[in-house]
Amino acid sequence: MHLYDAVVIGAGQAGLSASYHLKRLGLDHVVLDANSGAGGAWQHRWDSLSMDDVHGVADLPDGPAPGRGRARANDVIPDWFDDYERAHGLPVVRPVQVDRVESDGDLLVVRAGPRAWQTRTIINATGTWSQPFVPYYPGAETFRGEHLHAVDYPGPEHFDGKRVLVVGGGA
Repeated sequence: MHLYDAVVIGAGQAGLSASYHLKRLGLDHVVLDANSGAGGAWQHRWDSLSMDDVHGVADLPDGPAPGRGRARANDVIPDWFDDYERAHGLPVVRPVQVDRVESDGDLLVVRAGPRAWQTRTIINATGTWSQPFVPYYPGAETFRGEHLHAVDYPGPEHFDGKRVLVVGGGA
C-alpha cells in the first residue's frame, strides 16, 4: 500500500485549500471526496440561492472567488471548484465515502469499503452538510410547527403564506 504524507477527507473549500498548500510544499497526498462531482456542499444547495444571496465566498489560494450575480450558486461554485481542481492538478478521488480511520502503529489507514490509503496525517475537511447539527432550543419538544435545517430546505414556495423564523447566519 502506498504511503501518503497526508490524506485530505473532503474536497470543499477547506479541502481544496489544504490540497493546494500540500502540493505547493511538495507533500504527497490525496483528497478523498464523497460526492460524484466537484462543488462540496454547494452542489446540493437549493436552486433559488443565487450568487447575490450568498454572504460571500472566500477566495481559494491563487483562485479568486466568483463574483456576485443572479446565477445559481449551486451551478457557479461547483464549476469554479472543478476548474480550480483541474488548473492546479489537485489529486481528488471521487466518489469515495470514507468509512473509518484506523491506527496502524505510527501510521493511519483511511478505509472506504475495500479501498484503503495509508498516511502519516489526516486533514478532516468534511464540513457539516452530510451531518447537520440542530441545536436544542428550550420548548422545541412542544413546538407544533415545522422545524427544518437548511439541508432540508424545500424551496421558497413551501413557505408561501406561512410565518417563518430563521435562526442562524448561514446563506
